[in-house]
Amino acid sequence: MWNAALALRIPVKESNKLLGNARERIAEGPYLRIPKNGDLGKLLVIEGKRNGQPWLSQAPVGVLQQSLRDLDKAWTAHEDSKTGKRAGPLVEPPRFKSRKDRRQSARFTRSDRWSITEDGKLRLPKIGDLKVTWSRALPSEASSVTLIKDAAGHWFASFVVDTDPTDDLSAMPDTVAEIGIDLGLTHYAILSNGQKIKNPRWLRRAEKKIKRAQRELSRKQDTSKNRDKARVKVARAHAHAANARKDWQHKPSTKLISENQAITVETLGVLGLARSRNAKSVNDAGWGQFVLMLEYKAIRYGRELTKVARDFPSTRLCSACGHRPGKLPLHVRSWTCGNCQTHHDRDHNAAKNLHDEGRRLRAAARIPVDVPAPVG
Repeated sequence: MWNAALALRIPVKESNKLLGNARERIAEGPYLRIPKNGDLGKLLVIEGKRNGQPWLSQAPVGVLQQSLRDLDKAWTAHEDSKTGKRAGPLVEPPRFKSRKDRRQSARFTRSDRWSITEDGKLRLPKIGDLKVTWSRALPSEASSVTLIKDAAGHWFASFVVDTDPTDDLSAMPDTVAEIGIDLGLTHYAILSNGQKIKNPRWLRRAEKKIKRAQRELSRKQDTSKNRDKARVKVARAHAHAANARKDWQHKPSTKLISENQAITVETLGVLGLARSRNAKSVNDAGWGQFVLMLEYKAIRYGRELTKVARDFPSTRLCSACGHRPGKLPLHVRSWTCGNCQTHHDRDHNAAKNLHDEGRRLRAAARIPVDVPAPVG
């Protein structure tokens, strides 16, 4: 459904093989006129069933409509990023989905009439009752559910629910503490109070198992069932490392949010660092995911998260007197200020500078700006 709808938005020459005569109804000029979701639904779903595509009748209608809505959001994000309406980097246009992509998903909304039975099973239209292992009880009635299948063959059900903000705020203790965090590879996080969090290196731990599974996969014959089984083993090895990393990141991020009212981190260029000689270690650390956890948890629990620009010289700045020495190569892990003679640990000094800069930025944001009186 996604590919057929996307074919209607690309040049006519590239979509001739996909849609045939159905294009003539909406073609207009050298490029196709972008149809609305309602027209796409009629053209691709209703008429598709009449033209000998029985698989459309086997899929729930709501899932097909959600695929069209997701495509429309993807195009909107692309167009808004080109015009500057959407902040951040340029969003690439949506691409055709491949059959080789092992990750699949399907979203069901309330209009699809899905439900949860009394014995805790998930009842979905045209699928039936599914046995679910619940990680926790739903806090409220869910508005939608998304079935997700990952590359390792694991199935998940993700629910969208409404929560009470007051309950989230009351779940955290009152505190006025503030802290700065410097992220690294030798230690995962160095705090401004001197505490250092060890880097677990989850990918390095699982590297031996992944190499063995990858070696077995390379020896299997293409298009054989044994190759597909070996592929699943590789995917499960990677999924185990990724899940372990994510589970561990939740623990220090929740602790930091619980113990501090304000947190300061540095804006890291993770994409650039992931192309350096330390690419494997950078990807293994998962700094971006960790900062994202701090960000959404700070919003949820009423904390403040301040991001300092990456050009701020947190490492090459004395936290005691503000003196700025020369270059400090990476192998220099400690140094002495030439002005005040204070001896610094490189990472701890950076964390303290981030903490001070975050306090300055938050204080500047709270200063009211004088609005000039209207003339005349």
